[in-house]
This record gives sequence, C-alpha cells and structure tokens, in this order.
Amino acid sequence: MWELYVEGNPYRRGLITGSLTEELFHNQEAIFVSKIDKFVPSKTKQALLRRFLAWYNRKLYLNVPLEYKTEILGLSKYASPDYNYIAEPYLRVLYFHGAHDIGHALQDLALVGCSSFAAWDDKTEDGSLIIGRNLDFYAGDDFAQEKIVSFTNPTEGYKFMSVTWAGMLGVLSGMNEHGLTVTINAGKSKIPLVAKTPISILNREILQYATTIEEAIAIAKKRQVFVSESILVGSAADRKAILIEVSPHNFGVYDVENSNQLICSNHFQSDAYTNDKNNLKHIEESHSQYRYERMEELLDQNPKLTPKIAIDILRNKEGLNDKAIGYGNEKALNQLLAHHAVVFKPEQRLVWVSSNPYQLGEFVAYDLNDIFKNPTKKSLANTELNIEEDPFQYTEAYKNYQAYRQLRQEVLSNIETKNDIDLETLSRLENLNPDYWEAYYLVGKYYYNKGYYTAALNTFEIAKTKEITTVPDEEQVDTYIKN
Repeated sequence: MWELYVEGNPYRRGLITGSLTEELFHNQEAIFVSKIDKFVPSKTKQALLRRFLAWYNRKLYLNVPLEYKTEILGLSKYASPDYNYIAEPYLRVLYFHGAHDIGHALQDLALVGCSSFAAWDDKTEDGSLIIGRNLDFYAGDDFAQEKIVSFTNPTEGYKFMSVTWAGMLGVLSGMNEHGLTVTINAGKSKIPLVAKTPISILNREILQYATTIEEAIAIAKKRQVFVSESILVGSAADRKAILIEVSPHNFGVYDVENSNQLICSNHFQSDAYTNDKNNLKHIEESHSQYRYERMEELLDQNPKLTPKIAIDILRNKEGLNDKAIGYGNEKALNQLLAHHAVVFKPEQRLVWVSSNPYQLGEFVAYDLNDIFKNPTKKSLANTELNIEEDPFQYTEAYKNYQAYRQLRQEVLSNIETKNDIDLETLSRLENLNPDYWEAYYLVGKYYYNKGYYTAALNTFEIAKTKEITTVPDEEQVDTYIKN
C-alpha cells in the first residue's frame, strides 16, 4: 500500500497530492475511463453520455465547498491530458468525485453491498469502541490494486487519515485526530434530477471539521445529497457510534437504545424511513437484511470483540448458520471483491487497513497519535500491531474461485454473442464454484437459449437448491423454469 502525507492550504495540498501521485493518478483515470468504454462501446453513445453528464452535473459546483474545489483544482493540474475530450481537467476531476453517486443513482449499482458494525463497553474485550467495515465498491481488480493510506494536516480543521486511491480527495473510510470516524454504506435511491453534494465530499467535511457525533450531524444537515447513504459515525469523545441516514428528500439519525452494538448493511433503520417504500422494498428484495442478520449472528458468537475478531468477521465467506453459499455471493460479508476493509479503535487512535487481495492480505496498523507527531518517518505503519493475512488465499478453493471469475466472463460473453460453448467448459464452471447458484443459472441460460430444454430445466432446478442472492434473481430462475 502507498502512504501519503500532505499538509498546507487547499490549493497547495491539491498540487502536492497531484505531484506525488501523478503516475498512480493517470493509471486510475485510465482504468476508470476504460470501464466506461467497456460499458458504452459506441462512440456516438459516449458523446451523448458526455453531454448528459455535463447537463446532469451543471449544479455540482454549487454544492461542493470552495475549499475542496480549490484542492481539486490543484490536483487537476496533474490530470492526464489524454481525457480532455471528456471534459477539461478541473471539471473532469470534479465529476469523478461524484462518479460513485452518479453510478449509484442511475444504475442503482449492486457494486456497493457494504457491511459495517460497531461495538463498545461490555461488547468489547477492553470496553473500547471498535468499528469494522468492508468497502465493497468494485471497479475492477486493477482499480483496487494501488490503494493509498492518506494522512492530511490541513491549515483549517483537524488532521485526519483515509483509505483512498489517486485522484480521490473525498473520504469513504477515515478517522481524524480526535478519534471521530466515518464510513459509508449505500442505500436504495430514486433517480435524482440533478447532481448535488457527492457523499465522499460530505464525509470529508465531517471528518475534517467534527469532533463529536452532534457536530457530525450538524454538518450533514447543512448539505443536500443526491443519493441515499448511511454514514456510520464513531466517536471517541462520545464512546459510541450512530448512523446518519441521508437521502435527497429525507434525513434520519439512528442511535441504538439499550445496546452497545450497531450493525449497518444497505438499508435504513431510523424512524424517518419507517414508511419509506424504496427502503422497505430494498429490505424485502435485496441481500442487505441477510448480511445484517449474519453480522448479528457472528457478533453474538463473539460477545467480546477485539480488532482480530472484527477482522475475522469482515473476512467471513459463509452464509447464515455457516452455510456454504458459494464464493462471491453478495449475501456473504466477504464477497471477495472489496476495495478495502478497515478496523478502527478510535479512543486509541488506531486503525488497521487491509492489504491486497480484498480483505485477505495482512491488516496494516497505523497509530494516528504517533504519525501526526512524526510524519516524516520512512514508513508510517506500526508493523508490530499488524494482524496476519488470511491463509484462505493460498488454498485450492481460492485458486478455483479466481479461475471461476475468469471463466464466468468468457461464458457470459459467449452467451451474449450466441457462440457455442463446449460441455467441458460448462461443467468446469459449475465445478469451480459448486455452492454458488449463479454458475448453474448461467449454464441453464446457455442451454435454454440453445433449445436444450431438459438440460436447462435440470440445471435451473439445481440453482434453486442454492442460496440465490436477491428476490429478482430468484424470480428470474423461476421464470425460466416455468417457461
């Protein structure tokens, strides 16, 4: 992992960040744009998309604080000239900060099935607050390759750390010098009519300017967002965690009563959303409630949380009651696609960040008290506190899962182009990830399209015996069986 330390006023911070990360920045931008090219291969449609984004983002600049626009301007001086056809550098980098929100809003992407939890007092071994989170934002393995653990000492506000990538000044997971933490989990969104404040920018503002839960809520209330998100705020000063639940037309705060444990997946829990149709539908049809119950189950099995136990929970690949549900299933806490996982101990200002791949690598420890006192050390990590890697990455099952992902892409591509697939390949797809419903579904779909209805029916019926991810997925399998 890369470590970055930056200090100074907003423009200077942007310039320094751009200068130090230029090569990584160009690399991330290339990966990101190639994703757009893959989703929208037509040059005509790309031109329409650019015009749409320019229109959609027309008021974005009004909703981003001047400080962050200035920092983005400094950073944009180091953006690649290769993509000026999309937009000039400053606007392009500004747009990229809203890319998560735009993708989430327009496609309701299932790229963001994040899981997080917090425990304190009698629920942890030493009574200290502990927070764990998986960021299941997936923009490809290459995108997640070059993670940055960033430390910022701004001229205004508080010093803070965040886990990020080159070109991103917003915050998805972070902690400040006062032991205030923020992490985000996507909720169910309606498609908004115009871009407002990107959630990563709101998160950044909370981290930089709040020391308590009350201050965090006040900052969140000031901003208008354009997607629905749960912001899990942990506070050393308050010695607990809460959820701030924001959406374009609603705002709620969820504070657990009579409990020292908070669980968050991808649905809202505060009174403000009790009758929200989108949220109720999401609980009923998605994998959010299932992961919520799995976190509950694992926390019940480990009544005294430690950072190591929190990491074991984040790495868990099984379903409820330890059922084998196939690797990569979105009902698992560890879907083997996370950009990063992180564990915070806010009162001690300690944070553990996962190294590649996913949450399986060593969790590297950072002590914020020590780093902000002595930021010029060669390495900022406190390696004595590191938590060992997950041996699963060296197993046959992991190798098979990686092979499954590759073969899955080939099979999907052949189904789309109506090419023939030999029986050996189809059988291999099932055998590489035998507990996963999707393998059988894809094979069944291929048979169905070819008119091999008996074979298709048998395979769809096997898929039905597995843990299918969502209600719409299950309905699709049922429709094929009925047909």
